[in-house]
Amino acid sequence: MSVAEQIRTIAAEARQASFAMAKLSSAVKNELLLDMAHGLVNNCEQIIAENKKDLEAGKERGLSTAMLDRLMLNEVRIKGMADAIREVAALPDPVGEVTGMWKRPNDLMVGKMRIPLGVIGIIYESRPNVTSDAAVLCLKSGNAVVLRGGSEAIHSNLAIAEILKAELAKRNIPAAALSLIPFTEREGVTEMLKQEEFIDVIIPRGGESLIRFVVENSKIPVIKHYKGVCHIFVDATADFDMARDIIINAKVQRPGVCNALETLLIHKDVAERFVPFIFQALSEQKVEVRGDEEFRRFAPQAGAATEEDWYAEYLELILAARVVDDMDAAIDHINRYCSLHTESIITGDYGNAQRFIREVNSGVVMVNASTRFSDGNQLGLGAEIGISTTKLHSFGPMGLTDLTTTKFIVYGSGQVRS
Repeated sequence: MSVAEQIRTIAAEARQASFAMAKLSSAVKNELLLDMAHGLVNNCEQIIAENKKDLEAGKERGLSTAMLDRLMLNEVRIKGMADAIREVAALPDPVGEVTGMWKRPNDLMVGKMRIPLGVIGIIYESRPNVTSDAAVLCLKSGNAVVLRGGSEAIHSNLAIAEILKAELAKRNIPAAALSLIPFTEREGVTEMLKQEEFIDVIIPRGGESLIRFVVENSKIPVIKHYKGVCHIFVDATADFDMARDIIINAKVQRPGVCNALETLLIHKDVAERFVPFIFQALSEQKVEVRGDEEFRRFAPQAGAATEEDWYAEYLELILAARVVDDMDAAIDHINRYCSLHTESIITGDYGNAQRFIREVNSGVVMVNASTRFSDGNQLGLGAEIGISTTKLHSFGPMGLTDLTTTKFIVYGSGQVRS
């Protein structure tokens, strides 16, 4: 078969398998996931052997040290993957939950019930742990899943998927409930994005170029996350020590992730005292600061920010900084330049905190906390399938519930419409 025919077959079989997944009880799904975790640990040597093939190929292709580290699996990381599966198994099952019920004047009882989305397509890069993370989140929420990992991790991904699929077979669950596209041609992605008859939603996980390619070529709805341009606003009532600790954590702890701080906004009433204070703290952490004219008036050693800096997702130890006149100016800046990911205010004023939460338009809005908490696990979701920066049908970190939708359920006692 051609690549197009193979992809269509995989997608069609996943659609059929989704009907079986939707009927599984919570107990069966949890037992399945626990056995999958056990299978990864028991087959650790096999996974590592396949992973070595990817690492050797990556070195030949000249992948960076950072990329190779993201690609590498060892016993500790595989145990971590198994632990993550167990955490998902322990989460409440959203499928079948009735989210509301109300009585109509004609005595009809109307409600909404959570159901799986159906078939979820995941397109991702580099990290082979995404194979197990994405698979078990989709399966626990009653969906079938079609995975397409990056070519740099093909051997690792295939090994992990086969181990997980073996547990499906033991329970006579259709193997197509978990499908991994077994070839690396780019055509596989473009054909996958045409399968709107069988795949309900596409979730891309990777760099901005991958996500833009998926959005531009997909006939299927896409949950997008282009980048994370995260802001912190230091209000005039902020505690300076608290602000320093939060800003350093948000920028420095892991600068290469999407929930790291990229732009700092400072109220003009505290700029004269706070700018030199925070500039010194950032400089001690080797952070390059690019400030506007007012910021540089109090920290002349800072570089000059350009218009492009306000849009930038640096993913390294670089930070844009601006002094703003008031909360209005801070909120206007954020809503103009943000990527709808995560924003935080440092303030001692309850009213300002509440206003910031109401008026800032991003998926996660925080008060007196580091943007690094914008993560499914940290927010109590147990795990996340990704972070949505678009509002349909989910916004912000996506957990199990976000892999479901709702249908109306109606109970009558013989009513007919007149």
